[in-house]
Amino acid sequence: MSETKTETEAKRRSKFLVVVDDTNEVRVAVRYATRRARNVRSGVVMLRVIEPVDFQQWAGVAEIMRSEAHEAAEDLLQKLAEQVNQESGLLPELVIREGVAKTEILKLVDEDPNIRMLVLAAAPNAEGPGPLVSALAGQMAGELKFPITVIPGGLSDEQIDRLT
Repeated sequence: MSETKTETEAKRRSKFLVVVDDTNEVRVAVRYATRRARNVRSGVVMLRVIEPVDFQQWAGVAEIMRSEAHEAAEDLLQKLAEQVNQESGLLPELVIREGVAKTEILKLVDEDPNIRMLVLAAAPNAEGPGPLVSALAGQMAGELKFPITVIPGGLSDEQIDRLT
């Protein structure tokens, strides 16, 4: 069975990657990526990385924590996906990985050549942009084959809309 032209185009279209965490500024990154993707007819991939739990002595506790982390990740991604769909009509790809965030991000972009931009939002405080932004925009920037866009995390919806 051959693919339709629409299916083939969907597989080849560019995608904006947003790394979803528990910070308030992730909402800004999601909105920016969604608006840009809609405007340039691209897709959105939202990645949630669950850091490994080290409870080797209590395997049952570790499994419960792992299960709860997956459930929380799914809930968060679903809420953000609803927001993306309501704002743009797009259905984002949702990805949950376990491991170290930097490693899992690099693996995902290696596996999906259609990811053409990483969108992050910097923490809007004096303590710095946040560990993920620091790592990706600093140490790892040279390892990626596409641009990283860092959005100020304190932008309002109206400010984001004007930028996109």
